Amino acid sequence: METKVSQSLQLSTWMNSEKTVRKPNGSLRFSQNCGEQHSYKTTISYHLPTRKGWSWQRPLVLKVSCSSENVPASMLESGSFPASFNETKILENKAKEIEQYLNGRCIYLVGMMGSGKTTVGKVLSEALGYSFYDCDTLIEQALGGTTVAEIFKSHGENFFRDNETEVLRKLSMMHRLVVSTGGGAVVRPINWRYMQKGISVWLDVPLEALARRITAVGTNSRPLLHHESGDPYLKTMKQLSTLFEERGEAYTNASARVSLENIAAKLRDTDVCNLTPAVIAIEVLEQIETLLKK
Repeated sequence: METKVSQSLQLSTWMNSEKTVRKPNGSLRFSQNCGEQHSYKTTISYHLPTRKGWSWQRPLVLKVSCSSENVPASMLESGSFPASFNETKILENKAKEIEQYLNGRCIYLVGMMGSGKTTVGKVLSEALGYSFYDCDTLIEQALGGTTVAEIFKSHGENFFRDNETEVLRKLSMMHRLVVSTGGGAVVRPINWRYMQKGISVWLDVPLEALARRITAVGTNSRPLLHHESGDPYLKTMKQLSTLFEERGEAYTNASARVSLENIAAKLRDTDVCNLTPAVIAIEVLEQIETLLKK
């Protein structure tokens, strides 16, 4: 007889995400009335949106789902998402399916700051067997370890954008890469010429969710979010809205768009911040596959 267990655990203590050990798969052992023990395969997932250099804390929510059978990828494709579906397995299968269509082309992730490009990019690269590069990190390394915030302060935005364009030029000559671009990389047409050598994907995240993420970790590493007095969330939301007005149309130049609101709707979840990087990566591959099969 098939047995399924689904349970959500809210840990009341505050935990540092950098010290949390991520263990996506394991086993759950419990006893029935007669004392007999059974072991079931489990999938443990939690939402910890991270970005290199972030050090932040928040309540950690673990969602534990157990099932004695695997859920096929077709259930994900149809929009039916049981709590126990194996994200990692579905992602691996989808990566294998589109490998022949990608033919080594690079994938460029674009989107607003805080949209998860780096986190999702690392998950994608691992699934595809690609190398991963973060444009901001490459610029910092090229300038002797100077941070993006320091570059903006010392040299100005144009200097940073020139270096960003040079990084994209070099990356465009390579193959089998997943690239996380900066939020403002879309403003220069020349950058699109480089990215069009591969496949660009826009991670479209609601501004309200972005404001919550960024407010939670602070804006010290965000040079375009000016420090002003007032409520941090409202201040961040206002500044993000201004930036999106300037860049929104440029994001639509991407080869494909991944809407986190649409993914959440499939999962019957009202909060896009609950989406795991693996689930978003699956949708990225779905959109790329649809694009390449046209």
